[in-house]
Amino acid sequence: MAGIDYDAEIKQLQATMKTVGSVLNIDRMRGEIADLSEQVAAPDLWDDVDSATRITGRLSALQGELDRFTGLESRIEDLGLMVEMAQDEGDADSLADSERELNRIKKSVESLEIRTLLAGEYDEREAIVTIRSGAGGVDAADFAEMLMRMYTRWAEQHKYGVEVYEVSYAEEAGIKSAEFAIHAPYAYGTLSVEAGTHRLVRISPFDNQGRRQTSFAAVEVVPMLEQTDEIEVDENEIRTDVFRSGGPGGQSVNTTDSAVRLTHIPTGIVVSCQNEKSQLQNKASAMVVLKAKLLARKKAEEAALKKDLKGDVQASWGDQMRNYVLNPYQVVKDLRTGHESGNPSAVFDGDLDDFMEAGIRWRRGADKADA
Repeated sequence: MAGIDYDAEIKQLQATMKTVGSVLNIDRMRGEIADLSEQVAAPDLWDDVDSATRITGRLSALQGELDRFTGLESRIEDLGLMVEMAQDEGDADSLADSERELNRIKKSVESLEIRTLLAGEYDEREAIVTIRSGAGGVDAADFAEMLMRMYTRWAEQHKYGVEVYEVSYAEEAGIKSAEFAIHAPYAYGTLSVEAGTHRLVRISPFDNQGRRQTSFAAVEVVPMLEQTDEIEVDENEIRTDVFRSGGPGGQSVNTTDSAVRLTHIPTGIVVSCQNEKSQLQNKASAMVVLKAKLLARKKAEEAALKKDLKGDVQASWGDQMRNYVLNPYQVVKDLRTGHESGNPSAVFDGDLDDFMEAGIRWRRGADKADA
Protein backbone atom coordinates (compact mmCIF):
# COMPACT_ATOMS: atom_id res chain seq x y z
CA MET A 1 0.00 0.00 0.00
CA ALA A 2 2.78 2.39 0.91
CA GLY A 3 4.33 1.93 -2.51
CA ILE A 4 1.33 3.26 -4.40
CA ASP A 5 1.61 6.82 -5.69
CA TYR A 6 -2.09 7.61 -5.53
CA ASP A 7 -1.63 11.15 -6.80
CA ALA A 8 0.09 9.92 -9.97
CA GLU A 9 -2.41 7.08 -10.43
CA ILE A 10 -5.41 9.40 -10.13
CA LYS A 11 -3.89 11.97 -12.50
CA GLN A 12 -3.30 9.21 -15.06
CA LEU A 13 -6.90 8.04 -14.74
CA GLN A 14 -8.17 11.60 -15.18
CA ALA A 15 -5.99 12.05 -18.28
CA THR A 16 -7.32 8.82 -19.76
CA MET A 17 -10.90 9.86 -19.05
CA LYS A 18 -10.28 13.19 -20.79
CA THR A 19 -9.08 11.34 -23.89
CA VAL A 20 -12.04 8.96 -23.78
CA GLY A 21 -14.47 11.85 -23.34
CA SER A 22 -13.00 13.57 -26.39
CA VAL A 23 -13.35 10.43 -28.51
CA LEU A 24 -16.89 9.75 -27.33
CA ASN A 25 -17.74 13.43 -27.88
CA ILE A 26 -19.63 13.79 -24.62
CA ASP A 27 -21.06 17.20 -25.57
CA ARG A 28 -22.55 15.77 -28.77
CA MET A 29 -23.91 12.84 -26.76
CA ARG A 30 -25.63 15.19 -24.32
CA GLY A 31 -27.10 17.14 -27.24
CA GLU A 32 -28.50 13.99 -28.83
CA ILE A 33 -29.95 12.88 -25.48
CA ALA A 34 -31.70 16.24 -25.15
CA ASP A 35 -33.11 15.95 -28.68
CA LEU A 36 -34.30 12.37 -28.14
CA SER A 37 -35.83 13.32 -24.79
CA GLU A 38 -37.97 15.92 -26.58
CA GLN A 39 -39.08 13.30 -29.10
CA VAL A 40 -39.95 10.86 -26.31
CA ALA A 41 -42.09 13.54 -24.64
CA ALA A 42 -44.19 14.00 -27.80
CA PRO A 43 -47.81 12.88 -27.25
CA ASP A 44 -47.93 11.08 -30.61
CA LEU A 45 -44.69 9.13 -30.04
CA TRP A 46 -46.33 5.70 -30.00
CA ASP A 47 -48.44 6.30 -33.09
CA ASP A 48 -45.50 4.71 -34.91
CA VAL A 49 -44.43 1.80 -32.72
CA ASP A 50 -41.30 0.95 -34.71
CA SER A 51 -40.05 4.54 -34.63
CA ALA A 52 -40.89 4.89 -30.93
CA THR A 53 -39.02 1.69 -30.11
CA ARG A 54 -35.92 2.87 -31.95
CA ILE A 55 -36.05 6.33 -30.33
CA THR A 56 -36.52 5.06 -26.78
CA GLY A 57 -33.89 2.35 -27.29
CA ARG A 58 -31.37 4.86 -28.60
CA LEU A 59 -32.12 7.24 -25.72
CA SER A 60 -31.71 4.47 -23.15
CA ALA A 61 -28.40 3.34 -24.67
CA LEU A 62 -26.97 6.86 -24.90
CA GLN A 63 -28.07 7.71 -21.37
CA GLY A 64 -26.44 4.51 -20.15
CA GLU A 65 -23.19 5.44 -21.90
CA LEU A 66 -23.23 8.94 -20.44
CA ASP A 67 -24.03 7.65 -16.93
CA ARG A 68 -21.17 5.17 -17.22
CA PHE A 69 -18.75 7.95 -18.14
CA THR A 70 -19.88 10.50 -15.55
CA GLY A 71 -20.13 7.79 -12.90
CA LEU A 72 -16.48 6.88 -13.44
CA GLU A 73 -15.47 10.53 -13.23
CA SER A 74 -17.25 10.79 -9.88
CA ARG A 75 -15.63 7.60 -8.57
CA ILE A 76 -12.16 8.92 -9.46
CA GLU A 77 -12.90 12.18 -7.64
CA ASP A 78 -14.26 10.30 -4.62
CA LEU A 79 -11.18 8.09 -4.59
CA GLY A 80 -8.96 11.17 -4.27
CA LEU A 81 -10.94 12.32 -1.23
CA MET A 82 -10.91 8.82 0.28
CA VAL A 83 -7.13 8.55 -0.05
CA GLU A 84 -6.57 12.05 1.36
CA MET A 85 -8.67 11.34 4.45
CA ALA A 86 -7.08 7.91 5.00
CA GLN A 87 -3.56 9.34 4.76
CA ASP A 88 -4.34 12.28 7.05
CA GLU A 89 -5.77 9.93 9.69
CA GLY A 90 -3.24 7.14 9.15
CA ASP A 91 -6.14 4.71 8.64
CA ALA A 92 -4.65 1.48 7.23
CA ASP A 93 -8.07 -0.11 6.67
CA SER A 94 -9.29 2.85 4.64
CA LEU A 95 -6.08 2.82 2.59
CA ALA A 96 -6.65 -0.87 1.86
CA ASP A 97 -10.19 -0.02 0.70
CA SER A 98 -8.72 2.75 -1.45
CA GLU A 99 -6.33 0.33 -3.13
CA ARG A 100 -9.17 -2.08 -3.94
CA GLU A 101 -11.28 0.76 -5.33
CA LEU A 102 -8.31 2.00 -7.38
CA ASN A 103 -7.98 -1.42 -9.00
CA ARG A 104 -11.71 -1.60 -9.70
CA ILE A 105 -11.68 1.86 -11.29
CA LYS A 106 -8.64 0.96 -13.41
CA LYS A 107 -10.50 -2.04 -14.78
CA SER A 108 -13.57 0.07 -15.58
CA VAL A 109 -11.52 2.80 -17.24
CA GLU A 110 -9.62 0.25 -19.34
CA SER A 111 -12.94 -1.16 -20.50
CA LEU A 112 -14.23 2.29 -21.41
CA GLU A 113 -10.92 3.15 -23.08
CA ILE A 114 -11.62 0.44 -25.65
CA ARG A 115 -13.99 2.93 -27.27
CA THR A 116 -11.01 5.03 -28.33
CA LEU A 117 -9.93 2.10 -30.51
CA LEU A 118 -13.25 2.05 -32.38
CA ALA A 119 -12.46 4.54 -35.11
CA GLY A 120 -13.58 2.59 -38.17
CA GLU A 121 -15.93 4.10 -40.74
CA TYR A 122 -18.99 2.34 -39.32
CA ASP A 123 -17.85 1.46 -35.79
CA GLU A 124 -20.25 3.84 -34.07
CA ARG A 125 -23.28 2.33 -35.84
CA GLU A 126 -25.86 -0.05 -34.48
CA ALA A 127 -25.40 -3.65 -35.60
CA ILE A 128 -27.30 -6.38 -37.42
CA VAL A 129 -26.26 -9.87 -36.33
CA THR A 130 -26.92 -13.05 -38.31
CA ILE A 131 -26.31 -16.51 -36.84
CA ARG A 132 -26.43 -19.70 -38.93
CA SER A 133 -25.97 -23.29 -37.83
CA GLY A 134 -23.21 -25.16 -39.65
CA ALA A 135 -21.83 -28.69 -39.63
CA GLY A 136 -23.01 -30.84 -36.74
CA GLY A 137 -26.68 -31.52 -37.38
CA VAL A 138 -29.04 -30.98 -34.46
CA ASP A 139 -26.11 -30.08 -32.16
CA ALA A 140 -25.17 -27.25 -34.52
CA ALA A 141 -28.76 -25.96 -34.54
CA ASP A 142 -28.80 -26.07 -30.74
CA PHE A 143 -25.40 -24.30 -30.66
CA ALA A 144 -26.73 -21.56 -32.95
CA GLU A 145 -29.60 -20.96 -30.52
CA MET A 146 -27.10 -20.87 -27.61
CA LEU A 147 -25.13 -18.18 -29.43
CA MET A 148 -28.26 -16.12 -30.10
CA ARG A 149 -29.14 -16.28 -26.40
CA MET A 150 -25.52 -15.39 -25.51
CA TYR A 151 -25.56 -12.19 -27.55
CA THR A 152 -29.04 -11.14 -26.46
CA ARG A 153 -28.09 -11.69 -22.81
CA TRP A 154 -24.94 -9.60 -23.37
CA ALA A 155 -27.10 -6.82 -24.81
CA GLU A 156 -29.61 -7.05 -21.96
CA GLN A 157 -26.82 -6.77 -19.37
CA HIS A 158 -25.76 -3.50 -21.00
CA LYS A 159 -29.38 -2.37 -21.37
CA TYR A 160 -29.10 -2.36 -25.16
CA GLY A 161 -32.21 -2.83 -27.26
CA VAL A 162 -32.58 -6.05 -29.26
CA GLU A 163 -34.92 -6.29 -32.25
CA VAL A 164 -35.42 -9.78 -33.68
CA TYR A 165 -36.13 -9.76 -37.41
CA GLU A 166 -36.33 -13.46 -38.14
CA VAL A 167 -35.75 -16.86 -36.53
CA SER A 168 -35.84 -20.08 -38.56
CA TYR A 169 -36.34 -22.99 -36.19
CA ALA A 170 -34.83 -26.42 -36.80
CA GLU A 171 -37.08 -29.47 -36.80
CA GLU A 172 -35.73 -31.28 -33.72
CA ALA A 173 -34.16 -28.52 -31.61
CA GLY A 174 -32.41 -25.19 -31.93
CA ILE A 175 -32.44 -22.86 -34.92
CA LYS A 176 -31.25 -22.94 -38.51
CA SER A 177 -30.68 -19.20 -38.50
CA ALA A 178 -31.56 -15.94 -36.78
CA GLU A 179 -31.27 -12.28 -37.61
CA PHE A 180 -31.53 -9.48 -35.07
CA ALA A 181 -30.43 -5.91 -34.47
CA ILE A 182 -28.56 -4.54 -31.46
CA HIS A 183 -29.59 -0.92 -30.93
CA ALA A 184 -26.69 0.77 -29.15
CA PRO A 185 -23.91 3.25 -29.91
CA TYR A 186 -20.80 1.47 -31.22
CA ALA A 187 -22.64 -1.85 -31.36
CA TYR A 188 -21.12 -2.63 -34.77
CA GLY A 189 -17.57 -1.73 -33.78
CA THR A 190 -17.88 -3.85 -30.64
CA LEU A 191 -19.68 -6.86 -32.10
CA SER A 192 -17.83 -6.99 -35.40
CA VAL A 193 -14.96 -8.84 -33.68
CA GLU A 194 -17.43 -11.66 -33.00
CA ALA A 195 -17.86 -12.38 -36.71
CA GLY A 196 -16.58 -15.73 -37.90
CA THR A 197 -16.95 -19.44 -37.26
CA HIS A 198 -17.62 -20.60 -33.69
CA ARG A 199 -16.92 -24.21 -32.66
CA LEU A 200 -18.53 -26.19 -29.83
CA VAL A 201 -17.19 -29.47 -28.38
CA ARG A 202 -19.38 -31.30 -25.86
CA ILE A 203 -21.13 -34.53 -24.98
CA SER A 204 -24.16 -34.33 -27.23
CA PRO A 205 -27.47 -34.15 -25.33
CA PHE A 206 -29.07 -35.53 -28.50
CA ASP A 207 -26.90 -38.66 -28.76
CA ASN A 208 -28.32 -41.60 -26.79
CA GLN A 209 -24.81 -43.13 -26.66
CA GLY A 210 -23.39 -40.05 -24.96
CA ARG A 211 -20.67 -39.43 -27.53
CA ARG A 212 -18.67 -36.24 -27.85
CA GLN A 213 -19.83 -34.06 -30.72
CA THR A 214 -18.18 -31.13 -32.52
CA SER A 215 -20.50 -28.59 -34.11
CA PHE A 216 -20.15 -25.23 -35.81
CA ALA A 217 -22.10 -22.01 -36.22
CA ALA A 218 -21.35 -18.89 -38.22
CA VAL A 219 -21.79 -15.33 -36.95
CA GLU A 220 -22.07 -12.39 -39.33
CA VAL A 221 -22.18 -8.76 -38.20
CA VAL A 222 -22.97 -5.78 -40.43
CA PRO A 223 -23.54 -2.10 -39.59
CA MET A 224 -27.04 -0.65 -39.56
CA LEU A 225 -27.70 1.51 -42.60
CA GLU A 226 -28.32 5.25 -42.31
CA GLN A 227 -30.07 7.61 -44.70
CA THR A 228 -26.76 9.10 -45.81
CA ASP A 229 -25.46 5.74 -47.03
CA GLU A 230 -25.41 5.38 -50.77
CA ILE A 231 -26.47 1.88 -51.77
CA GLU A 232 -28.79 1.45 -54.73
CA VAL A 233 -30.85 -1.72 -55.14
CA ASP A 234 -32.66 -2.48 -58.39
CA GLU A 235 -36.13 -3.81 -57.55
CA ASN A 236 -35.93 -5.98 -60.68
CA GLU A 237 -32.99 -7.83 -59.09
CA ILE A 238 -34.97 -8.79 -55.98
CA ARG A 239 -37.26 -11.81 -55.68
CA THR A 240 -39.89 -11.44 -52.97
CA ASP A 241 -41.45 -14.49 -51.32
CA VAL A 242 -44.24 -14.32 -48.77
CA PHE A 243 -44.80 -17.08 -46.22
CA ARG A 244 -46.40 -17.77 -42.86
CA SER A 245 -44.32 -17.15 -39.75
CA GLY A 246 -43.67 -20.18 -37.62
CA GLY A 247 -42.32 -20.91 -34.17
CA PRO A 248 -40.79 -24.02 -32.61
CA GLY A 249 -42.52 -27.19 -33.72
CA GLY A 250 -44.07 -25.45 -36.69
CA GLN A 251 -46.68 -23.65 -34.61
CA SER A 252 -48.34 -20.77 -36.41
CA VAL A 253 -47.45 -17.35 -35.07
CA ASN A 254 -49.49 -15.19 -37.43
CA THR A 255 -52.88 -15.91 -38.95
CA THR A 256 -51.86 -14.35 -42.27
CA ASP A 257 -48.93 -14.92 -44.63
CA SER A 258 -47.09 -11.77 -43.47
CA ALA A 259 -43.47 -12.97 -43.29
CA VAL A 260 -41.27 -11.79 -46.16
CA ARG A 261 -38.14 -13.27 -47.71
CA LEU A 262 -36.04 -11.15 -50.10
CA THR A 263 -33.47 -12.72 -52.43
CA HIS A 264 -30.95 -10.46 -54.14
CA ILE A 265 -30.45 -12.40 -57.36
CA PRO A 266 -27.00 -11.07 -58.44
CA THR A 267 -25.33 -11.86 -55.10
CA GLY A 268 -27.55 -14.64 -53.75
CA ILE A 269 -28.01 -12.78 -50.46
CA VAL A 270 -31.24 -13.84 -48.74
CA VAL A 271 -32.89 -12.01 -45.84
CA SER A 272 -36.17 -12.62 -44.06
CA CYS A 273 -38.33 -10.75 -41.60
CA GLN A 274 -41.31 -12.07 -39.69
CA ASN A 275 -41.49 -10.02 -36.52
CA GLU A 276 -44.28 -7.69 -37.68
CA LYS A 277 -47.91 -8.50 -38.42
CA SER A 278 -47.87 -6.33 -41.52
CA GLN A 279 -46.37 -7.71 -44.72
CA LEU A 280 -45.35 -4.18 -45.75
CA GLN A 281 -43.54 -3.59 -42.46
CA ASN A 282 -41.72 -6.90 -42.75
CA LYS A 283 -40.67 -6.09 -46.30
CA ALA A 284 -39.38 -2.66 -45.23
CA SER A 285 -37.35 -4.21 -42.38
CA ALA A 286 -35.99 -6.92 -44.67
CA MET A 287 -34.94 -4.26 -47.18
CA VAL A 288 -32.99 -2.44 -44.45
CA VAL A 289 -31.11 -5.65 -43.65
CA LEU A 290 -30.51 -6.43 -47.33
CA LYS A 291 -29.06 -2.99 -48.03
CA ALA A 292 -26.85 -3.23 -44.94
CA LYS A 293 -25.47 -6.57 -46.14
CA LEU A 294 -24.91 -5.24 -49.65
CA LEU A 295 -23.03 -2.26 -48.22
CA ALA A 296 -20.92 -4.55 -46.04
CA ARG A 297 -20.23 -6.78 -49.06
CA LYS A 298 -19.12 -3.77 -51.09
CA LYS A 299 -16.73 -2.64 -48.35
CA ALA A 300 -15.38 -6.17 -47.91
CA GLU A 301 -14.67 -6.42 -51.64
CA GLU A 302 -12.84 -3.09 -51.54
CA ALA A 303 -10.78 -4.23 -48.56
CA ALA A 304 -9.97 -7.55 -50.26
CA LEU A 305 -8.82 -5.70 -53.37
CA LYS A 306 -6.49 -3.55 -51.29
CA LYS A 307 -5.01 -6.65 -49.67
CA ASP A 308 -4.55 -8.30 -53.08
CA LEU A 309 -2.72 -5.24 -54.33
CA LYS A 310 -0.43 -5.45 -51.30
CA GLY A 311 0.20 -9.16 -51.87
CA ASP A 312 -1.51 -10.23 -48.63
CA VAL A 313 -2.57 -13.87 -49.04
CA GLN A 314 -3.55 -14.56 -45.43
CA ALA A 315 -7.07 -15.74 -44.66
CA SER A 316 -9.55 -13.31 -43.19
CA TRP A 317 -9.25 -12.82 -39.43
CA GLY A 318 -12.96 -13.48 -39.09
CA ASP A 319 -12.89 -17.17 -40.06
CA GLN A 320 -12.77 -19.82 -37.29
CA MET A 321 -12.20 -17.66 -34.27
CA ARG A 322 -13.42 -19.24 -31.02
CA ASN A 323 -13.70 -22.67 -29.42
CA TYR A 324 -16.22 -23.53 -26.72
CA VAL A 325 -15.08 -26.79 -25.10
CA LEU A 326 -17.37 -28.40 -22.51
CA ASN A 327 -15.79 -31.88 -22.54
CA PRO A 328 -13.31 -33.37 -21.60
CA TYR A 329 -12.44 -30.05 -19.92
CA GLN A 330 -14.19 -26.69 -19.78
CA VAL A 331 -12.75 -23.65 -21.52
CA VAL A 332 -13.72 -20.98 -24.01
CA LYS A 333 -10.73 -19.79 -26.03
CA ASP A 334 -10.35 -17.19 -28.74
CA LEU A 335 -8.02 -18.51 -31.43
CA ARG A 336 -6.92 -15.04 -32.57
CA THR A 337 -6.19 -13.30 -29.29
CA GLY A 338 -5.45 -16.27 -27.03
CA HIS A 339 -7.92 -14.88 -24.46
CA GLU A 340 -9.76 -17.63 -22.61
CA SER A 341 -12.23 -18.29 -19.83
CA GLY A 342 -12.60 -21.38 -17.67
CA ASN A 343 -16.27 -20.59 -17.07
CA PRO A 344 -18.24 -21.43 -20.26
CA SER A 345 -21.55 -21.09 -18.41
CA ALA A 346 -20.85 -17.43 -17.68
CA VAL A 347 -19.77 -16.84 -21.29
CA PHE A 348 -22.97 -18.40 -22.66
CA ASP A 349 -24.84 -16.22 -20.18
CA GLY A 350 -23.44 -13.08 -21.85
CA ASP A 351 -20.10 -12.54 -20.09
CA LEU A 352 -18.36 -11.44 -23.29
CA ASP A 353 -16.79 -8.06 -22.55
CA ASP A 354 -13.27 -9.38 -21.98
CA PHE A 355 -13.40 -11.40 -25.21
CA MET A 356 -14.64 -8.39 -27.16
CA GLU A 357 -12.05 -6.05 -25.66
CA ALA A 358 -9.26 -8.51 -26.50
CA GLY A 359 -10.65 -8.82 -30.02
CA ILE A 360 -10.78 -5.06 -30.53
CA ARG A 361 -7.18 -4.66 -29.33
CA TRP A 362 -6.12 -7.56 -31.57
CA ARG A 363 -7.84 -6.06 -34.59
CA ARG A 364 -6.23 -2.68 -33.94
CA GLY A 365 -2.83 -4.37 -33.92
CA ALA A 366 -3.65 -6.28 -37.12
CA ASP A 367 -4.77 -3.06 -38.82
CA LYS A 368 -1.51 -1.34 -37.87
CA ALA A 369 0.47 -4.27 -39.25
CA ASP A 370 -1.44 -4.03 -42.55
CA ALA A 371 -0.95 -0.26 -42.81
